[in-house]
Amino acid sequence: MTPLQLAELIAMAAADKRAREVATIDVRGKTTVADFFVICEGDTDRQVRAIVDNIEDVCRESGIRPLNVAGVRDASWACLDFDSVIAHVFLPGERIFYDLEGLWAEARRRRRNVG
Repeated sequence: MTPLQLAELIAMAAADKRAREVATIDVRGKTTVADFFVICEGDTDRQVRAIVDNIEDVCRESGIRPLNVAGVRDASWACLDFDSVIAHVFLPGERIFYDLEGLWAEARRRRRNVG
């Protein structure tokens, strides 16, 4: 599976749990951290956890597991590291505060609006 296909799979898994403002940011050539960021938000900590769980489940069905998952306990900003793709699942206030999309404003992006 290519990094773009993985990013699209993660974005669809997030959207399946009604994640809002799902954005895929292409950071290839701009950082060595990853090729794509998938950024989305849930309305509550419970929804953030459900989005994270669904991303993990959908990826596991394709034989892919994250290298690391962080922030699920607090669930204000959860991060799943799939090496070439990093998924960020925020509560709305945290997403605005950290403004990852603003940091990568010059990167190409795809946005999927849900909810």
